[in-house]
Amino acid sequence: MTTSLVFGLALVLSLILTPLMRKVALRTGFVDRPVARSMHSEPKPYLGGVAIYLAFAAAVMLGGRLHDPRVVGILVGGGLTLLLGIVDDKVRLSAKVKLLGQIAAAAVLVYGFDVKIASIYSPLGDRWVPFGAFAEPLTIFWIVAFVNVVNLIDGLDGLAAGISSIASLTLLLVSLQQQFSASIVLTAALAGAAIGFLRYNFNPAKIFMGDAGSMFLGYTLAAVSVHGVLKTTVTVGVFVPVLALALPIFDTAFAIIRRLATGRSIGEADKDHLHHRLLRLGLSHRNTVLVMWTISAWLGLSAVAMTEVSLEQGLIIMGMVLLGILFGAKKVGLLDVSATTGHETPERKSS
Repeated sequence: MTTSLVFGLALVLSLILTPLMRKVALRTGFVDRPVARSMHSEPKPYLGGVAIYLAFAAAVMLGGRLHDPRVVGILVGGGLTLLLGIVDDKVRLSAKVKLLGQIAAAAVLVYGFDVKIASIYSPLGDRWVPFGAFAEPLTIFWIVAFVNVVNLIDGLDGLAAGISSIASLTLLLVSLQQQFSASIVLTAALAGAAIGFLRYNFNPAKIFMGDAGSMFLGYTLAAVSVHGVLKTTVTVGVFVPVLALALPIFDTAFAIIRRLATGRSIGEADKDHLHHRLLRLGLSHRNTVLVMWTISAWLGLSAVAMTEVSLEQGLIIMGMVLLGILFGAKKVGLLDVSATTGHETPERKSS
């Protein structure tokens, strides 16, 4: 099955399954009721993440990649992450239990299906640098980190789904460049499923993906990058998946820095993320999401460009991107500890 057919199948299935899961959520009372820090004012049905997963899994299966045990591992690990998120959406697990569940799902992929960052290509000396005994724990850390950065960015209608779609398309373009057949199918299916869901999740959202959806998207993006992009000899290949999700990664990093600087736990929720600050600057809900999509697209294009240039040019692009991120963060106050709005007890996010 061609790339376009895999993408189209996932897109169509997501468009069909999302409203069906919305009906199931409404009939079973699986809804997100607004709390103090919610961005919505009325109950919204969950289970959008289930529609994304089912559309993705069906497209991957029909894409003919089930002979690859590592692809099967991504489907299994992604499914376990989805189930963990469903439970969390329903009963709200403690942060510790949630983290342990994420580690377990990552360990299944790493130890059960041998998907790991065994080595990284170094253009300095033109050789592969092995990680040895650190390969498995490093990969688990990589996956869990991606799971949480996507989960934390899920604060506005369409935000996490849109950024994940852009990241998937970025990895798809790089996979096409490098001819990673398995990664092509996986990223095409993920992009189609996420974009189809956006039809019902963009503001005003008719359904939320919940932690089930956001954690699954983060898990799959991390796993696909390990299975494909990080195995390339592209001189700056390691930066590609990082740049693809640079917006939520840096937003999370700045949040951790702010909380540590003010003596708070890094797990405490607040309203000082980038989307909160853009809203306080006067942008509408929709415009805030569109601005963040635009930034993500710029970062994604930068990642693709880095795979086509020399090491020196790639490092220049990376430096310019970092300067742009730091400048933007300073302008909106992400680095200003004194501008924080205070902390709140952790509650559910809005989309």
